[in-house]
Amino acid sequence: MTTQANSENSDALPEGTRIGRTALRVADMEEMTGFYRDVVGLSVLHTADTTAVLGVDDTSLLVLEEEQDALKRHRSGTGLYHNAFRVPSREALGDALGRIRDHWQLGGASDHGVSEALYLTDPEGNGVEIYRDFPRDEWSIDDDGRIRIGSERLDLDRIESAGSGRARAPPGTDVGHVHLEVSSIDAFRDFYVDTLGFEVKATWPDAHFVSAGGYHHHIGANTWHHRTNPSNGRGLAWFEVVLPGTETLDALRDRLAGSESTVTETDEGIVVRDADDIEIRFRVET
Repeated sequence: MTTQANSENSDALPEGTRIGRTALRVADMEEMTGFYRDVVGLSVLHTADTTAVLGVDDTSLLVLEEEQDALKRHRSGTGLYHNAFRVPSREALGDALGRIRDHWQLGGASDHGVSEALYLTDPEGNGVEIYRDFPRDEWSIDDDGRIRIGSERLDLDRIESAGSGRARAPPGTDVGHVHLEVSSIDAFRDFYVDTLGFEVKATWPDAHFVSAGGYHHHIGANTWHHRTNPSNGRGLAWFEVVLPGTETLDALRDRLAGSESTVTETDEGIVVRDADDIEIRFRVET
């Protein structure tokens, strides 16, 4: 579904902007580590008393942060709808489907016109998407630059037959996008588009999909479950946006200085929070 064209945004984030790591607050570190290792197919790169870092090769994609009282603090507010791991081929997607059927339960699957996607839920209720993109020249793009993201039946037999039985996600796997549950689409657009510089690429009823550099979406947001409380409890702790150069970070810092957002400087970059208290970390590509 598409709507009218964007107004030109001279502050748009450039091509090369991408999602980096995401972090989850978890109650059971062992169970959650096992799920993301054996079902999603990530490798355990590092563990400590209350954290585990998982990824592909030496690239970290997911941080698990154990909190002793997380089990008691069931999520009731805004936060993560799903974390989306992008694999580089249909073969890799077939391998993911095989792992899901061997070790877990598939929650859904869709052909979105821009991607083929599998959906499931982790042991603590966080949504997970594993997907692979179609080539960009196969996407349906309107004259105004909006991308048509559909939701059609996915041929699972075709996907599974492409698999090779690989137990781990291959090199090239990354976090393609993060989909959030927010309290207001207008507030989401004000912050992520007007302040941060993402561009709206598609809309569904009560949902927006925004990106940088013409991608179909780096961040999705919806109000489908009508959540109104700030992000809390188990689930998303923070996510990371990686920028292609220091000049992009400096320009973003200047825009944020002219907004009502509180900016925290870190050794890696800056940290801000959106209207729902969701933490976003920005750093430069290294």
